[in-house]
Amino acid sequence: MISISSLNPTAAAAAANSAALPSLQPLRRQQLLFLSPPQHHHSRRCLTVRAIDAAQPYDYEAQLNPCFTQSTKLRIAIVGFGNFGQFLAKTFIRQGHTVYAYSRSSYFSIAQSMGVVYFSDVHDLCENHPDVILLCTSILSTEQVLKSLPLQRLRRNTLFVDVLSVKEFPKNIFLQVLPTHFDILCTHPMFGPESGKYSWKDLPFVFDKVRIGDEDSRSRRVDNFLNIFKKEGCRMEEMSCSEHDKYAAGSQFITHTMGRILEKLDLEDTPINTRGYETLLDLVGNTSSDSFDLYYGLFMYNENAMEQIERLDLAFEALKKELFGHIHEVLRKQLFGKSEEGSSQKPMVAKLPKNNGTSLLPSPTESVSGDGDGGSNSR
Repeated sequence: MISISSLNPTAAAAAANSAALPSLQPLRRQQLLFLSPPQHHHSRRCLTVRAIDAAQPYDYEAQLNPCFTQSTKLRIAIVGFGNFGQFLAKTFIRQGHTVYAYSRSSYFSIAQSMGVVYFSDVHDLCENHPDVILLCTSILSTEQVLKSLPLQRLRRNTLFVDVLSVKEFPKNIFLQVLPTHFDILCTHPMFGPESGKYSWKDLPFVFDKVRIGDEDSRSRRVDNFLNIFKKEGCRMEEMSCSEHDKYAAGSQFITHTMGRILEKLDLEDTPINTRGYETLLDLVGNTSSDSFDLYYGLFMYNENAMEQIERLDLAFEALKKELFGHIHEVLRKQLFGKSEEGSSQKPMVAKLPKNNGTSLLPSPTESVSGDGDGGSNSR
């Protein structure tokens, strides 16, 4: 038995009143339900606790869990609420983040149906002080859009993120335009509304923490943003922006280039499609669904793209020489019979050298001369 002494009559009456109100103070009410009636002892009223072991539905852990969950949620402002911005917003909303949106074209009804707060004025968007400004604009309009934002209306430690298919370009623009008190995270989800329609599992997500403040809160904010993609099962790849552009030129740009070339051929579905041909048709469908501005941006704002065009051109010429060489061999046999058998070899063009960052074609200043002077021209 535990005695609670020194409880004056006024306090006892207040405790009794709180016990009579089931909607108030649930923790204290359960404790007081088992108190015995007050008894007189030396002119003091004393209460005796009969039991205090009742179940507590609002325990400390349960109270902390909503606070922790809320601390990991972000207010993400998507600038450029087109196809890709809407694609990302669906996942942000599903994971419980608050999403704002702004775009030059009006997407109010679409945003409303998704649970996104849409702003027609970018000043109003910035005055809501989002944690993250996510640029989902085209490569060509990135600089113009960034310079149009009223940065003075944002909190001084706001995190800026891009999702462009090139990385050195937005990194340099961010560093030039944004004051040093803003954080910068360059990312590239290497999938889109078509390839990531059903799942993001095992799809690569590239990121570079370009400039992040020293405070723990700013580091946690970056981690919370990256965790959005981790939770969806993305393969997280941290690398520098320059590394990304080098790899992307040899994979993404070549993929888009081949898709565009095949699109020009106007390939048709046939009743005898092979699996390889079906793959080509899928490639055309995936690449042609993107705007030409995206493809042009991949070429214009990635310094490695020109070399890939050169390599592609050389590879096609080498393949033609190999084909025509075989034809030439057949014609020689028809003309000269077996007299040259064993002395001739089928022409085979070696593979191109690995990409080493240097141009494979002669520079415009170089000239070709047949007079044995190494290509120089003394005149």
